[in-house]
Amino acid sequence: MEFELHTLLFTVGLFVGMLICLEIGRQIGIRRLARDPEGARVGVATVEGSLFGLLGLLIAFTFSGAATRFDTRRQLIVEETNDIGTAYLRIDLLPVTAQPALREKFRQYVDVRLGAYRMLPDIAAAQAELAKANRLQGEIWRQVVAASRAEGASPAAPMLLLPAVNAMIDITTTRSMAMQIHPPTIIFAMLFGLALTTSLLVGYGMAGSKSRSWLHMLGLAFTMAAAVYIILDIEYPRFGLIRVDAFDQALVDLRESMK
Repeated sequence: MEFELHTLLFTVGLFVGMLICLEIGRQIGIRRLARDPEGARVGVATVEGSLFGLLGLLIAFTFSGAATRFDTRRQLIVEETNDIGTAYLRIDLLPVTAQPALREKFRQYVDVRLGAYRMLPDIAAAQAELAKANRLQGEIWRQVVAASRAEGASPAAPMLLLPAVNAMIDITTTRSMAMQIHPPTIIFAMLFGLALTTSLLVGYGMAGSKSRSWLHMLGLAFTMAAAVYIILDIEYPRFGLIRVDAFDQALVDLRESMK
């Protein structure tokens, strides 16, 4: 909820700021036209075109990066599901007496992993669950190592099961780091500042009309604010309206198959 509020405040601030800059630019243009009707237009179109091009590139690259990271996070969910499923199946290589306890640990582990992400955006609660998952990882690893050396274990257990459990553990670090990879804050600050600067020049260019064109002013401000909101929402897919939660169903299905 806090993230959604901050995102909403940021985009509303951008919307209002652009409208203010449009009006300020228009007033500056009106005064300039009154003093120098011929020179007021010189070079304006070139500067506007350059700034709009830069703004378009910045939005395109920011959106593209956010969409790429969004897809990567979804793919990592599937990868973790596959890693856990592979390790779970290879428990069959261990002695029959060691299998029930390990299978129960795996079920607990999947439950905790699912619970951690369901608790977001409550970061503190999610971190507590992730810490619990890390403890379970250690317990599973120790039990697997001991059982793979026990009498009755398949000779292939150390070669097949241990790498599978290791991959299951490693993917959690990859997922955690993927959640923390975002553009530097300066990128969003630059996007905000460039949008306001462009609005100022657009307002200046609208000074020739006798009345304000609210359709164009509101349309420009709303479109820009909506684009930034979507970029932020995609960039943080566990906190906003656009989410990766649907892909957690892969883990849910895996958990159901462990019964």
